[in-house]
Amino acid sequence: MLLLNLLKKNIIFWTFEKGVFMDFVKLREKMLKNKLACIFLAICAFIYGLGVRLILFCYKKNIFKSKKVSARVVCIGNITAGGTGKTTAVLLAAQLLSKAGVKTAIISRGYKRDKKEKVKVLFDNDMLNWQETGDEPYMMSQLLAEYKVPVAVSASRYEAAQEVIKEFKSEILLLDDGLQHHKLKRDANIVLVNARDPFGNGKMLPYGILREPLSALKRASLVILTHSNLASESQKAEIKEKIKSYNEDIDILEAIHKPDYFYDVINRSKMALDDIKGEVVSFCGLGDPASFEQILKNLGLKIKQTWRFKDHNAYTLEEIKSLAGFRKGLPLITTFKDYVKFPKGWQEIIKNKIYILAINLEIKEGNETFLKVLKGK
Repeated sequence: MLLLNLLKKNIIFWTFEKGVFMDFVKLREKMLKNKLACIFLAICAFIYGLGVRLILFCYKKNIFKSKKVSARVVCIGNITAGGTGKTTAVLLAAQLLSKAGVKTAIISRGYKRDKKEKVKVLFDNDMLNWQETGDEPYMMSQLLAEYKVPVAVSASRYEAAQEVIKEFKSEILLLDDGLQHHKLKRDANIVLVNARDPFGNGKMLPYGILREPLSALKRASLVILTHSNLASESQKAEIKEKIKSYNEDIDILEAIHKPDYFYDVINRSKMALDDIKGEVVSFCGLGDPASFEQILKNLGLKIKQTWRFKDHNAYTLEEIKSLAGFRKGLPLITTFKDYVKFPKGWQEIIKNKIYILAINLEIKEGNETFLKVLKGK
C-alpha cells in the first residue's frame, strides 16, 4: 500500500519529469559516452518505466480513480520532456474556441510557483505575479487577456476545474501538459510530437527523453507534428509511420512555429518582423532553444551570441547584468516566457534595444480537424 500511495502522488514520475531532468540534460549527454554510466541510466529508466506502467495499470483497473467534471476536458500534452511547443498549442486552442463562442478555461499545474496549496485563477489581467502562478500560466493569461480566458493553477487539476466551472461556467477546459496526469478524467488527448527530435533515443527518462512508452500514443485523439518545417519529408513520413504503428487511425497534423511580430519592451510597442536587421544577441530558457534560434536565423538575423538558460529559468540581476555587458550594443531578443521572469530593477540595467519575438503555432492544414477534436463535434 505504501508503494501505491507513493505512485498515486506521482513521486516517481515527478522525480525525473521536471525537478531533476531539466538540470540533468547536459550531464546525461556526458554520461551516455561512458559504458558504466549508460548501465546506471538504463537501470534508472527501467525503474522509472516500471513506475509509470504501474500507475497506468492502477488507473485502468480503478485502483486509482479519475474524477469527472461537468465540462469537456481536452488535454494538450506530450510524451517527451520539453520542446514540443505545448504552450503555443494551448494558446491557439483557446483562441479558436473563444472565437467560436465557447466558454473556455485553461487548467495548469503551475510549475515552479511559490505557493501550491490553493487554486489561483488568472483572469482579465489580475494583479498576480508569475511566482504565484508559474511562468507559463502567467504568460498565457497575459496573451489571452483580450479573449477573456481564465487560467486556473493548482496542484489539484480537479479542484482547479471545479473552480472555473463554478465561477465562469466554462464549457471546455484545456488541460495544459496533463497527459501523464490521470486524476482528472479527460474527453480527448491531443499529443504534440517535435519533428526535430520526436522520441530521442527511444529510451525512458533519464536514459532518454520519453516520459512514457511509445504505447502511450494509443491514448491520443489527435497528434500534431510541431516544428514540421525543420524536418525533411522523409523524416516526417518515418515519424508518422511510427505513430501509426501504435494508433493506426489517428489523424496527424503538421504545424510550424511562425514568428508574428517583435515587441519593443522599453517602448511597449509592436514592431514588424523586418524592423530588426543584422546582428543580434539572443537568450532564452526553453525546452528547445535551438528552434527559437533557428526562427531568428530564418528571419535573416545573424546571431552574434546566444545564451541558453535552463528551462523555466528565474532570472537574477547578475544574469541580466551579464547579458547587458556582453551584448556590445546589439539588440537583445528573447521570448514572452522569459520576459515575465525578469527580476525587479532590470530596467536600470537594460535601458534600450530589448525585444520579444512573438511566436504563434500555425497548423498547415487541418484547423477544422483540430477544432473538431477540441469541441467534440
